[in-house]
Amino acid sequence: MIKGHPKGLIAASLANMGERFGFYTMMAILVLFLQAKFGLDGKDAGLIYSTFYMLIYVLSLVGGIIADKTKNYKGTILAGLVVMGFGYVLMAYPSPINASNQTTYLVFTCISLFVIAFGNGLFKGNLQALVGQMYDNEKYGKLRDSGFSLFYAFINIGAIFAPFIAVGVRNWWLGRSGFEYNANLPELCHGFIANPNNEGVAKFQELANQVSGTTVTDLGAFATEYLNVFNTGFHYAFATAIIAMGISLFIYIANKKKFPNPQTHTSSKDSGVSQVEMDPKEVKQRIYALLAVFAVVIFFWFSFHQNGLTLTFFAKDYTLLKLGPWNLSAETFQSMNPFFVVFLTPVIVAIFGWLRSRNIEPSTPKKIAIGMGIAASAYVLMTVVSYFSNLPLKADIIGNPLEEARLVTPFLLMGTYLILTIAELFISPLGISFVSKVAPPKYQGIMQGLWLGATAAGNQLLFIGAVLYESVPIWLTWTVFVVACVISMFSMIFMLKWLERVAK
Repeated sequence: MIKGHPKGLIAASLANMGERFGFYTMMAILVLFLQAKFGLDGKDAGLIYSTFYMLIYVLSLVGGIIADKTKNYKGTILAGLVVMGFGYVLMAYPSPINASNQTTYLVFTCISLFVIAFGNGLFKGNLQALVGQMYDNEKYGKLRDSGFSLFYAFINIGAIFAPFIAVGVRNWWLGRSGFEYNANLPELCHGFIANPNNEGVAKFQELANQVSGTTVTDLGAFATEYLNVFNTGFHYAFATAIIAMGISLFIYIANKKKFPNPQTHTSSKDSGVSQVEMDPKEVKQRIYALLAVFAVVIFFWFSFHQNGLTLTFFAKDYTLLKLGPWNLSAETFQSMNPFFVVFLTPVIVAIFGWLRSRNIEPSTPKKIAIGMGIAASAYVLMTVVSYFSNLPLKADIIGNPLEEARLVTPFLLMGTYLILTIAELFISPLGISFVSKVAPPKYQGIMQGLWLGATAAGNQLLFIGAVLYESVPIWLTWTVFVVACVISMFSMIFMLKWLERVAK
């Protein structure tokens, strides 16, 4: 599967694997951590989550500009790894639950998230640009799409285990402190602290007794203690990302010489061919084509990246967290996407290879359009099941979680993640490949940064999903994402011939 690809591909993928582990640790637990730690509702937690997710990508544009200006891609990537590691150190600090200093610690958390996002901005787009440069010659050029698909699969291996390890660490700390895990308790604890006479006290008492293994006589003391233990477990989960970042840093430094160097990349020694100066009109056409694609994918990312927000809320509020003899956590569903990426990538690559051998492989823009249609079908599934399950408004179950009989099967989310992952494999790695192929050589870093910037714009819109989730029927929330994906698909189809012509 990797035969014929540049040697630096595996090294780059392994270097990125640790970073992906840390990132997926963060994304698996961040929104639930914000709610459990600070008692935020879905809208406020969603706003912080979407802003962080936006910064992850918009700062990649800054990182691309820095690398392009300094011509020091390798040094910029190295600095990104170090800065990200420091950000995870800040997130791992286990501050206590205390109403008098909650605002201070919330600000501290937001600063920590910004540090992580800035480090990611220095790292992410520039490493992708380096991978693209590995394919900028006749020997490897035809393997560009499959190369980025393999790169995408390898870096997701670390992402498979991140949610499980994060949940395992959090639950280990709960067990060590004499408690069991319950997804609904943090919200009930904050509700009791804010109003000890709220209508959910009976349910709170029941769950408090259940996780403690005894009758709780002082619910106020229990609420504070459970929240402190629960959130300390989250902090220790963030600490696991520090170890992963250290491994990633070691791999990158050990293999640094295998990566192309932009300062000498234009020579025949590095690329195998001399780089020809591009006509200004062609440069403009290529940039216009890329900007058009960037505008379209905003709608896709707005829908796709709900996996860490509204789909995680749905796992906590409406999904039965049991699968046969196994108890699940809301966060563990986050491992579905990287799991499917890793195991479906060889299938997708093989299918495209088979089509290529018969000269009927779809163009990259056509693959992206197909992927957007597939993503729409995932949310159609969520819409139909939510509607016919007659799920109540989120506002109606705050402080009064649904009984097991009304919860939907976990196979719904598993199926949704499967479909969304297939869509992702048609869009994300191939979109990166398209950018690396079409972008004028001297604007590689900036164009990769703008691709991530488009993702950033879609991510900033994520909070709209959180607002809808708490304000309208659940099925209507999913319908909005269906519409967004369909708009993206038809926009790509409309521009298809132009994009294919520019990409030749």
